[in-house]
Amino acid sequence: MPRAPFIVVPPAALTLVLGTWGLTRGNSMWRDEAATWEATHRTVPEIWHLLGRIDVVHGLYYLLMHIVFTVFGDSLYSLRLPSVLAMAGAAVVVTLLGSRLAGRCTGLAAGLAFALLPAVQQYAQEGRPYALVTACVALSCRLLVAAIDSPGTGRWAAYGTAVLAAALLNWFSLMVLCAHALTMVLAGPPRATVVRWALAACAAVLGAVPLVVASRAQAEQIAWIPPTGPGTLLGLLLTLPAGGLCAWLARPGTAGGGPRGARPTLTTLALPLLVVPPLLLTAVSTVRPVYQARYVLFSQVGLALLIGAACHALASRVRTPPRRTIAAVTVLAFLGLLPVEVSLRGASGRIDDVLSTARNVATVREPGDAVLFIPAARRDTALVSPAAFTGADDVALAESPLGSGTLNGVEGTPRQIADAMLTARRIVVVTDDSAVPLTTARDRTKQRVLRTHFVRCLERSGAGRKVVVYERRPG
Repeated sequence: MPRAPFIVVPPAALTLVLGTWGLTRGNSMWRDEAATWEATHRTVPEIWHLLGRIDVVHGLYYLLMHIVFTVFGDSLYSLRLPSVLAMAGAAVVVTLLGSRLAGRCTGLAAGLAFALLPAVQQYAQEGRPYALVTACVALSCRLLVAAIDSPGTGRWAAYGTAVLAAALLNWFSLMVLCAHALTMVLAGPPRATVVRWALAACAAVLGAVPLVVASRAQAEQIAWIPPTGPGTLLGLLLTLPAGGLCAWLARPGTAGGGPRGARPTLTTLALPLLVVPPLLLTAVSTVRPVYQARYVLFSQVGLALLIGAACHALASRVRTPPRRTIAAVTVLAFLGLLPVEVSLRGASGRIDDVLSTARNVATVREPGDAVLFIPAARRDTALVSPAAFTGADDVALAESPLGSGTLNGVEGTPRQIADAMLTARRIVVVTDDSAVPLTTARDRTKQRVLRTHFVRCLERSGAGRKVVVYERRPG
């Protein structure tokens, strides 16, 4: 096996290679990244104004990305490279954690498994905070083990700081404390250690309380999340038993249980991390739908550790050199996941593409055209690619995003929108490729006026959105 200082190199390198492979995703950007792009281009006072109305939960991330854009310029590379680097850092921490708990063979296998997980590859290439959250949670797990091994105020303060950093990037990550609580119960460390952990955890929660309270006032922002459906449950039924199977396979080896009073074993740390946050968020979603897989992306750290332990157990049972077994499993996993990996790196790998839609607008727009967005959130196309809309009159917009402190601006009343639409000869409509639920009076008015006074004459669709040109009916 590689020496301890170098064991992190293969997982970090693999994560970086996979992260930079197809990083621009066919020159595409999906709607959540468009929000990052638009918010990050604002000045710090403008970002602060925005956070008072929406997206306060992502405020720290927007400020960090504002610094990145200021220093390195705005591009798809600048948008996504911080996530790539965060995932590479998480791979390093996973490797070190697995090595400390179960030996270098397990650590190396866990780090490589982490790099290959499809969810890790997906969010390593997104300009959103979830990769950074994952890195902070992985670090908190490593610091937890270190603090239990060698108790000290500094170690527990570092642990609490890592948990708080993750929470300030997305406070759903506080669910990791529930997983760590179960780990403490299963490991059974001395009472003094439990007290120190509880104090560090409480300090992290108290530090995140202002953000939690502020974001609760913006709860309507996630009202679009649907109830937990069969797809989500199927994903859990595939992932959680897989982790349990890995834990079972590794039970005779270094990932197995240990005496009470010892440090957590790999299983007592990784299995709660994999299972508790997703199940907890699913349970909450039965009352109010909030489940999104990216909110608990950090649980993939637990899955990677368990896969690493299973690989070590496999190597021991087949009696082959560990490096050979790990290399063979890594290559086979990469090849087996290749269709998924290629799909994730194309424009079709996300729900939509605002840049492709803007290009479609540029091909159909004529001088003097009006433009309309159904729903208003599709205005992100124009905000990210304003050149494609040069000269087009946004007939529904009453107050700009900057002036209103919002991401998409404030539209006029239904009556104002109808009157403005009737002054146009042609209207270019940007909407979703699928049927759009008309949840607001404004959107219902837009559709009614189009149906009554305009004729559809041209359509361009693809990448989750469509551009439709309407002309005024004669007479």
